[in-house]
Amino acid sequence: MTTEKKLAILAVGGNSLILDESHKSVEDQYAAVEETCRHIAGLVKSGYRVVVTHGNGPQVGFILRRSELAAHELHQVPLDSCGADTQGAIGYQVQRAMYNEMKDWPKQPVVATVVTQVLVDRNDPSFKKPSKPIGSFMDEKTANEHRAKDHWDIVEDAGRGFRRVVASPKPVRIIELEAIRRLLESDIVVVAVGGGGIPVIEDEKGHLQGAAAVIDKDLATSMLARDLKADLLIISTAIEKVCLNFRKPDQKDIDRMTLAEAKRYLAEGHFAPGSMKPKVEAIIEFLESGGKQALITDPQHLVAALEGKSGTWIVA
Repeated sequence: MTTEKKLAILAVGGNSLILDESHKSVEDQYAAVEETCRHIAGLVKSGYRVVVTHGNGPQVGFILRRSELAAHELHQVPLDSCGADTQGAIGYQVQRAMYNEMKDWPKQPVVATVVTQVLVDRNDPSFKKPSKPIGSFMDEKTANEHRAKDHWDIVEDAGRGFRRVVASPKPVRIIELEAIRRLLESDIVVVAVGGGGIPVIEDEKGHLQGAAAVIDKDLATSMLARDLKADLLIISTAIEKVCLNFRKPDQKDIDRMTLAEAKRYLAEGHFAPGSMKPKVEAIIEFLESGGKQALITDPQHLVAALEGKSGTWIVA
């Protein structure tokens, strides 16, 4: 049983597994996973116990699109099943890439994926006002058919057509937390809480039911880091460092900021919604709940950042 190693929770963005529009195939995604896992292996080699979480937005979108194209012949795939499918597929890719990357180590670490359910409150306000767009654009006739037959919430999107929207509730509890904890105690590298977790609600008897919702991956990762009392929360993104006045003439890289500074910059509107804002919010939650430090950087600079040579560190 290993307890002396520090614990790092590392969130990898789902979009980072797709390099561009011409590299969307499973083979292309695996090549991107291989590159990311080289850097994750560096984190393991530096002496951390590691949990990897990941996004899955594009991958869920692919499943939904296939389901739409096959609707004349096959059943629709529910959103919670899409989450489970992508957790398994991306977890498999991470396991294979990590195995190959670490196979020649004197003591090869084991990597395991936990298909993870995350409880949300069935009375979360987001269920009454869904706003998270998923799936493809559709014409008005198809939209009305889905409204009537499948009870979808659908909105018109700036003249581009109609699109399904779902709730984005806050995570409440990670159902498989104890399984994740026991794997870590056995020094196993864990892949978990993919895509923010499969959203589930409790019925009147306490039974779990899948929910048509999307949980923010960074908020769920922050909850996992808090529950496991992680020493370090790492959010991997497309940029090396967090910036103030991003993409403006007076853009300024941040090497280090305190919790108080992060809250001030957030209030001043420096971090864009749907981009850096949820990442900083997730880190603020982690630090306010007893976490000591967090890091934002891209995969290529992860090892250098751990050495204090790159990335943006946020400290309590």
